[in-house]
Amino acid sequence: MRTRLLIGACAAGLAAAIPALAQQAVPPQPAPAQPSPAPAPQPASPATESQTATVPESALTSSPGSGDSNIVEISAQALPPPPPPVEYPGFARRDPWTVGRLDPSALGLGVQPWGTADGAFLSSLMRHMDTPLASRWEHMALRDALLAKAHAPANANPIDWAAERAWLLLRMGEASAARMIVAGVDTDRFTPKMVQVGVQSALANADPAALCPLEPGIRQYDQGVRQLVAAMCASLAGEPESASAQIEDARRHGRIGGIDLTLAEKIVGAGGNTGRATTIEWDPVDSLTAWRFGLASAAGLVPPDRLASAASPQLRAFAARLPLLTADQRLPSALIAGGLGVFSSQSLIDLYSTIYDATDPGDLATTDAWQVRQAFVGKDRDARLSAIRKLLDGAKDPLTHEATRALIGRAATLIDPDPALSKDAPELISAMLAAGYDRAAERWAGAVARMSGDDGDRAWAMLALAAPDGGRVDVSSGRVRDFIGNDNSRNKVRSALLVAGLVGLGRMETSTAESLSGRYGLGIGHTTSWTTMIDAAAARGQTATVLVLAGTGLQTQDWRDVPASHLFHVAAGLERTGQDFTARMIAAEALSRT
Repeated sequence: MRTRLLIGACAAGLAAAIPALAQQAVPPQPAPAQPSPAPAPQPASPATESQTATVPESALTSSPGSGDSNIVEISAQALPPPPPPVEYPGFARRDPWTVGRLDPSALGLGVQPWGTADGAFLSSLMRHMDTPLASRWEHMALRDALLAKAHAPANANPIDWAAERAWLLLRMGEASAARMIVAGVDTDRFTPKMVQVGVQSALANADPAALCPLEPGIRQYDQGVRQLVAAMCASLAGEPESASAQIEDARRHGRIGGIDLTLAEKIVGAGGNTGRATTIEWDPVDSLTAWRFGLASAAGLVPPDRLASAASPQLRAFAARLPLLTADQRLPSALIAGGLGVFSSQSLIDLYSTIYDATDPGDLATTDAWQVRQAFVGKDRDARLSAIRKLLDGAKDPLTHEATRALIGRAATLIDPDPALSKDAPELISAMLAAGYDRAAERWAGAVARMSGDDGDRAWAMLALAAPDGGRVDVSSGRVRDFIGNDNSRNKVRSALLVAGLVGLGRMETSTAESLSGRYGLGIGHTTSWTTMIDAAAARGQTATVLVLAGTGLQTQDWRDVPASHLFHVAAGLERTGQDFTARMIAAEALSRT
């Protein structure tokens, strides 16, 4: 399926809201109200949002009755002054216009990464971006941009802007990053959109306690889970009687039942001395949702494999960080997270180290943790290569395979370049690049130049794109034509991506690329409104805007479905805005994964 571009003015808000939490598949889709420009953030209020909560009249007035005559009038002067409202002290206030955790300058994004881009337009792009993305490196760069502590763009409510960033991070599988953004906004300033995203963040992080500060907003904008959230929070606050009463009332009169109610009851039982023993029956359950995942994980329950394996990659990335699960239980999800870009190569190594330390010495030789150790400290090159091959051969799923490459990337740098290793060279170079070791990979340039056949072509193409010193790799038009002539991929997709990457990185003349594209039908010169916009954002130096637009151009899980023109403009835009490393890694990844 071709990547889909969504370009234009900010679209209308989606229809589904928090009441559908118990029915939605992960990642769920909230229905934030359209952001409206505001000179300063204001606390969420029914008067300012279309999702106005209705309060029963009886809660505000009392009906006359026989007891009226017993009311004793008290002079206003005799009443003690009302207690002051609980407020954030001034020193604890966070600036809502600059929510984030990372220094944009340290990331190479500059002090104004969004430049003069329109906030409503960027919000629309982010809200409708399909995930996962084709590129692991684009994922990581976009995550960092969304976490950057930069001033919100023009024409955006700053609270809603933070919510859009957190929501995209959740859909990318970045639960911890999303929580950082949500935690950077004072809760009394939450808009309906931020309340909805805050609920999703709490569930993704398996943290029911994080729902409690959102109770006022949940009461106002959702009647479906309001009572269940109130019951869980009462239990966590040490009020078991109130929690039990609310659970019972929800069981009799609530709209949510089945396992969704039972899981909330499980949290109530775990949070206080309620005397409630709950058994979770997974047999009738046909899918995991945000609600089910978050509450089950918080209670230390592991869903059946049939549900976990059918869950989205993003949910698997959430599970990879759950502290209540053992390292062995988290490993399959961690590999998915590594393939997406949520987990780094070092995070995967640390996880395998934990498994290694916890395994009985007599059982180690049969484990992947042992193979990881041998890949690094095997007695000789053959032992290390054998371990690397076993790990890669065992990773069949594309995301798991890419994660395994990143896992053994450092070990691959310990293998000296050798033309005799032509069969191993493509995977070794792919592994080094997946872990970001571009200079170590470049050491293979001389050995690769003496290799032939498809393995030699694959290794050369990645180095031609990734090598920091392009002069060490032959990128002449003759060498490129040889590659194209040997390319057996469908519609010569690998040749198209190679030429697109080379011209985007400035390693091939535009005239040469146009000639090759025309002769072999590579489609590199195709233009759309998206190509115009990413070029314009790059010309204005809008580093983060370029990354968002790059994400919209890579909305597919398969690099073979990415048009060559998209890679060309992504690489060129990143190169022009000083993001050379990311541009080279994305271009090389395209050749590595096709």
